[in-house]
Amino acid sequence: MLQRWLQKIPDLNQEMAQDPSFRPRFRLGYNYFPSSDNSSGLGVGVEDLFLGQSPVTLSGDYSTNFSQRQAGGINAQYYLLPLGGYFNITPLLGYRALQTGDYASQGLNLGGKVNLALSRTGAADLSFSQSFVAPGSSDEVGISTLSVGYAVTEHWRIATDLQQQNSRAQKDNRLGIYLEWMP
Repeated sequence: MLQRWLQKIPDLNQEMAQDPSFRPRFRLGYNYFPSSDNSSGLGVGVEDLFLGQSPVTLSGDYSTNFSQRQAGGINAQYYLLPLGGYFNITPLLGYRALQTGDYASQGLNLGGKVNLALSRTGAADLSFSQSFVAPGSSDEVGISTLSVGYAVTEHWRIATDLQQQNSRAQKDNRLGIYLEWMP
């Protein structure tokens, strides 16, 4: 780093605006569904795949207990603050389908997410998202998700998330524990 500074003093503001403090992640893990007879299942997903050099990312996931509960969707996020900062907020827009017991919903997924990067290398972070599937319809479902991740090597992380689904029919929850790979 010192050699780089001796050759040319870097523009730190520019680096913070363009060099993200979080990295794309591919995840595979275990899901526990306390509200669905304490069943368990599988979860797969991808988080924050950047579209070029823009502040737009794509995220998608799928979770199931191999019987009556499954959910999946894809979202686009547009990060509003400089990507290199420790704190960022983003609206999210996408599509989500879910089935839990006797009810199902699908459609537009609209919401927002708050990220707190505890390390600029993607080694540790905390995020909270709130979204609504089929907002304004009789099948509307609110989804709140709290996620925490911590790197154990340069390319591998352990992450967990706690999710609460609220619909007019019932309330459901999910706990996920994931192994994540960061390219």
